[in-house]
Amino acid sequence: MRRVIAYITTILWFAACSNPVTNPEKVDAWPVIYPDYIGVTVPATIAPMNFDCIGGEHERVDVTVAGGKSGRIHINGKKVSFSQDEWRALLEANKGDSLLFTVCIRQGGIWRQYRPFPMYVSPYPIDYGVVYRKLAPGYEVYSKMGIYERNLSSFDERPLLENTMVTGMCLNCHAFNKTNPDYLSLHIRGKNGGTLMQIDGKREMLNTKTDSTLSACVYPYWHPGGKYIAYSVNNTRQSFHTVKEERVEVLDLASDVLVYHPETHELLRSPLLQKKEVFETFPVFSSDGRKLYFCAAEARQIPAEYKEIRYNLCSIGFNPEDGTFGERVDTLVNAAAMKKSISFPRPSYDGKYIMFTLSDYGNFSIWHKEADLWLLDLQDGAVRPIREVNSNDTESFHNWSSNSRWFVFSSRRGDGLYTRLYLASMDENGMISKPFLLPQKNPWEYYDRLAYSYNVPDFTCEPVKLERRKVEREIVSAKRVPVRVRH
Repeated sequence: MRRVIAYITTILWFAACSNPVTNPEKVDAWPVIYPDYIGVTVPATIAPMNFDCIGGEHERVDVTVAGGKSGRIHINGKKVSFSQDEWRALLEANKGDSLLFTVCIRQGGIWRQYRPFPMYVSPYPIDYGVVYRKLAPGYEVYSKMGIYERNLSSFDERPLLENTMVTGMCLNCHAFNKTNPDYLSLHIRGKNGGTLMQIDGKREMLNTKTDSTLSACVYPYWHPGGKYIAYSVNNTRQSFHTVKEERVEVLDLASDVLVYHPETHELLRSPLLQKKEVFETFPVFSSDGRKLYFCAAEARQIPAEYKEIRYNLCSIGFNPEDGTFGERVDTLVNAAAMKKSISFPRPSYDGKYIMFTLSDYGNFSIWHKEADLWLLDLQDGAVRPIREVNSNDTESFHNWSSNSRWFVFSSRRGDGLYTRLYLASMDENGMISKPFLLPQKNPWEYYDRLAYSYNVPDFTCEPVKLERRKVEREIVSAKRVPVRVRH
């Protein structure tokens, strides 16, 4: 009998909790939610956009999501957590249209209904996932870090490689070819340093340092044809600021740009990219593969004049038939004339734009609060800040989706300390949407507890194929394939 009474009581309790809200008090304001998903544009395959109501203590939340074309989801509970199947079906049914969220919050026994807010469902697809580095804070010692892959249609994250596999290992500078993970370059620092290169399942561990280059190869970017990969070589030093608003600076005492030909294991160089009086870095190929863009600054005395180092966006011709370079360097954006400096240029794959980070000086913009994303229109040469996504804190590394309709970027806007990943869309007319934080199953709990920063995000069109244990053995092995400079 007690079991029956308990069962009936439980049923009545759940029924009362899930009853529709009647006659709520109307509030002419948006609900205060985390993350801020009000008015964002999302792809139809994005993971459920769960959110937390953070406008004070509350007993319960009631949310109705209605599709502009069709479909409806209703939730009544302590958290706003959508069923993945229901969410996916609702977005698919409303592709190219919108969703309307009506949020009611019960506080002190009183239901309040807030102004309904929209979420737009883009007609443009997004790639399978995002690969990024996550690392714990630290400057002098390699703390916990790894390269991880996130499926954008779910909350599934898996490690590709972690530095716990090999003592003292630092993982950085990973790159894919136009989101194709069959072309992978990954740099490893530490005792077992080298460059991991995998092309169509064939993998090599390279020693990219030669007697005639400054360092091993870093900052990679694949040629769209997959035949070449551009790198910079950098003589780098780390310096710390004495004021709390500025933390750490990474300075190049010298740097050059070159191109690697995997088939012959040769480094291809141009005297125009090896000048001692110029710092060249961050090379990237144009969408047609016939230009090499890079950042270049007049060399200065380090550290005395480090705040006077300002990089312009430049280009040089490149012939993919024979791997030769053009005979002149062109300046596309003269940032130095603006008393600014450019880092991380990323051409859109449709050939229309170059996105870059603009800061006050140097090229290590990830600790520059003034760093913003800018856009160069390659059709008319116009340059503008991307005000639609910039904040009052650091915007830094970024990459395009394969169809150039989405981009992912890192930002410190959340708390000024940790970088998080944000996504935004760009339509065929260049209109850019409000960015949204990478969704998580329990977003407030996840980001509040996360003591890691996201770094170097890049889209992938399919899951990365990487044999962790074999890679581990190859890293600890002394075997490295040497590269040579083509003369």
